[in-house]
This record gives sequence, structure tokens and C-alpha cells, in this order.
Amino acid sequence: MVSPGIELNLPDLPEVPIQLGPSLRATPPRAAVPWGVRVREVLTSYLPLLLMVLLALGTWWLVKNSPQPIKPRVEAAPRSEPDYTMNGFDVQRFARDGRLLIRLEGRQLRHFPDTDRTEIEEVTIRAFSPDGRETVSTARRALANGDATEVQLLGGARVRSRTPEGELVAIDSEFLQIYTDTERVRTHLPVLVRVGANEMHAGGMDYDNLARLLDLKPPMRGVFAPRGAKAP
Repeated sequence: MVSPGIELNLPDLPEVPIQLGPSLRATPPRAAVPWGVRVREVLTSYLPLLLMVLLALGTWWLVKNSPQPIKPRVEAAPRSEPDYTMNGFDVQRFARDGRLLIRLEGRQLRHFPDTDRTEIEEVTIRAFSPDGRETVSTARRALANGDATEVQLLGGARVRSRTPEGELVAIDSEFLQIYTDTERVRTHLPVLVRVGANEMHAGGMDYDNLARLLDLKPPMRGVFAPRGAKAP
């Protein structure tokens, strides 16, 4: 309800109504705002906030689904157990020109990845020199490096080869270390060496087949056949 106004009548002037306070006339009601306009106003007011929320959700989704950085691969420690074995095997290694260098045969082969060494039971190694000469080594057990250029013969080790003149070279010991690429044979244990008809016993040996040098370690004793004598 509109509160009544106050009227003043001045006697010497025409009657002029003066209103103090609210008008006696009621304020016309405000026209109703269409709901579409209201929705647009609300959207306009909250649009920046909605955009920020959508941006935050999009960033979270991208982070969650983006590829993870590749972690550095930790190499597994080499194992002391063999990673593979072969039974009744025959392995051959060739030179770049196709020439056969080494042929390994044995009853069983075991490879150890921690040292890249190969252990062979009842081994036979055939090495071929550039001029075609063959050196045959046998033992009850052998240890070889990765490319078989260094081989240790253990137990009943025997090496059979020939000089360029065709003389037989025989070496027998309980331990022989063979370097197949340089055709050298070494041992620190007692050894029996036969070259042609000559026979020598020594406490150790270093033999270079390419240079035809034989270095025997003491104690030594030998039997030397007359020149021209043939081996039995």
C-alpha cells in the first residue's frame, strides 16, 4: 500500500497541491523479462567461469592420456648360469673370404653370459691356417672365449699339427692354452712335445707354430733322433 501524501493549501495562491513523500500513484509493475533473455544473461555472466572449468578438465585429460616418458632401460645383470646349451654340436667359423677358420665339435656346450665364455665337454677343435694346414686339438673339457680365438684345454689335452715341411708336431699335457688366430700353444704344466722323430719333456712350454719357435721351460730332457730319421 502506498503511504498517503501531505497536501498544503496556501490562502493567497491558487490551490496548488504539493506532495511530500511517495507519490499517491502506484508504480507500474515491471514488464516480465523473457526466459530466453534471462538464460542469455546467466550464460553471459557465468561463461568465463565455465570456460575456465572446461580448460582445466581438458588439461587434466591431456596429462592423463599423454604418452609417458620412456624410462631408461635397466640392463639385467648377467647370470652365472648358462643361458643356452647344445648337445652333440658342430660349430664352424669362417673368414671374410669364405675360408673355414675353426670347427668346434663336442658332446655338450654351455654358454655363460656373465663372462661370455663357453664350456665344452669332450671337445675337438680343428683350426685351419691360411696355407691349408690343419691343427686338431682334443681334451676332456675346454673353455673358450666368445669368438673361440682363445681356448683352454683341460684334462688329457692333445694337439696335432704339421710343420710346413710336413713333419708331425704333437703336444700332450693336462693343460694347454691355444690361441687359434696366432697359432700359439702355451702351458705352465709338464708337457711332452714331439717334432718329427724328436721327443722332449719339459716343465712348461710356449710354441709359436707360425714362427716355428719352441720355448721349453725347465726341467727338461729329450731324445733327439739323427738327421733324416722319421717319426715312428
